[in-house]
Amino acid sequence: MNHLFLTNQIFFDRAGLDPSRLDAVVGETLQGADDGELFLEYCQSEAITLDDGKIKNAHYDTMQGFGLRAVSGEATAYAHSPELSFTAIQRAAKTVSAVKSGHNGKLALPPSVTDQVLYTDLNPMTEMTFDSKVALLSDIDGYLRNLDDRIVQVMASISGEWQAIRIIRPNGSHTADIRPLVQLNISVTVADGGRMENGSQGTGGRASYSSFVEPDAWQNQANEALRQALVNLDSVPTPAGEMVVVLGPGWPGILLHEAIGHGLEGDFNRKKTSAFSGLLGERVASPGVVVVDDGTIANRRGSITVDDEGTAPDETVLIEDGILTGYIQDRMNARLMGMQTTGNGRRQSYAHLPMPRMTNTYMKNGDKDPSEILESVEKGLYAVNFGGGQVDITSGKFVFSCTEAYLIENGKLGPPAKGATLIGNGPDVLTRIAMIGNDMQLDPGIGSCGKNGQSVPVGVGQPTLRLNGLTVGGTAA
Repeated sequence: MNHLFLTNQIFFDRAGLDPSRLDAVVGETLQGADDGELFLEYCQSEAITLDDGKIKNAHYDTMQGFGLRAVSGEATAYAHSPELSFTAIQRAAKTVSAVKSGHNGKLALPPSVTDQVLYTDLNPMTEMTFDSKVALLSDIDGYLRNLDDRIVQVMASISGEWQAIRIIRPNGSHTADIRPLVQLNISVTVADGGRMENGSQGTGGRASYSSFVEPDAWQNQANEALRQALVNLDSVPTPAGEMVVVLGPGWPGILLHEAIGHGLEGDFNRKKTSAFSGLLGERVASPGVVVVDDGTIANRRGSITVDDEGTAPDETVLIEDGILTGYIQDRMNARLMGMQTTGNGRRQSYAHLPMPRMTNTYMKNGDKDPSEILESVEKGLYAVNFGGGQVDITSGKFVFSCTEAYLIENGKLGPPAKGATLIGNGPDVLTRIAMIGNDMQLDPGIGSCGKNGQSVPVGVGQPTLRLNGLTVGGTAA
């Protein structure tokens, strides 16, 4: 697996770019700047959706282009184009060079070379024909409808992406990555006695389709989507008020991602707009809480061999035993804050600037058995799955809706609860963690994170958690 060789074929042989001429223009453009790079990208993507046995949409797209960046102090100049030609790159160079006017910076050292291999470089879109993908989705539809006559709608979708990037820095430094990404989603609607409820389950990662399209894999996924829908048929309105909340393992980590993770990104802290600004070395969470961001987990959706600045990620400890120990950094914010980059400079595409973004962010295990945590709660809410949410980075306030939750009564699970929302404050919720389970799970591979109009794939995770005194919004009269 030689990503430099593969991207040579894409950008130099096919596109006709001369690497020596690119090295020269990048070196000249960034002379006197503090940092910068030429980012080349080629990306293929597809998505097919089947709704009630009929193709609802199908698309295939190929995208390519470059972005040239020069950084001087806190100022950034950026030019991009879908035209992969030396002439277009020369025009971009003239534009971004203006940021160096009156500035005589010392160019930052390039990232160190990495040989880590976290995922395959195979193109998933070449594995299966269009007809076989449609047949798979049809099989999912038929399988579910044979399980329960209360099913009124089945929606299934498959999507894939293959992204090749090349990062060129002054002095001839080249870094490359080949990133596959696949996802399979199943949604089920059931109806009984005039009541309709939904359930959904998705899975994915940086892998080929093969690991997700085997019958055992997608049937388990379909069964889970149906289970969620049937559970919600029996749900009761959620009482509102302050109560003990138990978060299940895995996907509920999205709450930590949104309410805490964004607040630990370097740009928000450099600009002092985060609720965590200026708190390094201070207690921000209960003892035992360990939160990390790790882009090196094999085959995970949020993993990256190198970030979009060419830096290899690592396991970055953000909170250690409740103490804030680090931020998520790209090169620019790390330099301006006098810190080390953490390999978290990410961008949606060549048309976007890199900025500090999460990869796989999760809380590590504690020492409690999940059953012990449930048994400790006399009355509360057990939240298993989440839908949408809103977070204010500056204040840390959040609101999240639960798509699967249960009332807890005398240490045991009660009826499923409908319409539950969790309301709180990110920094505050960390201090309300009273028990940490030993069952940490990562999400099934469905996370996407939005920031400043950009979206990137991410992962989340956590063990079972007991939170004391969280505000729950409900629908009970």
